[in-house]
Order: sequence, then C-alpha cells, then structure tokens
Amino acid sequence: MTYDRLVCANCASPVNEGRCPVCRANRERMQQENFLAGLNPMTLIALLTVLIAAVALLAHQTA
Repeated sequence: MTYDRLVCANCASPVNEGRCPVCRANRERMQQENFLAGLNPMTLIALLTVLIAAVALLAHQTA
C-alpha cells in the first residue's frame, strides 16, 4: 500500500503531507519498511514494462 492515499486518524489529513507528529512517524516507518511503498502504481507498471522488454531483448539476442 502506498502512503499517499492514507488519511491520518489523528489530524484527518493525508499522511504524505506530514502535518502532525503521528503522520510524520507513520510516513517514516512506511518508507523504511518497504522501498517500493513510496512508488505509485504507474511507476511500478513502467518498471515492470522495462523489465519485460529487457528480458525479451535478451532472449531475442541469444536465439
């Protein structure tokens, strides 16, 4: 889950804005837990597309 869509129960603002200490602590914790947590879904799709293209190119060159 990406933290850009989470809403803080303490201050009712988006966690990624870090308006209160609870937001900032949770944002920091989520960033440390998973390096992909900060990426949005479109970035992940783009990375997957690049990976598939690289594997296809490698397979084509070795054949």
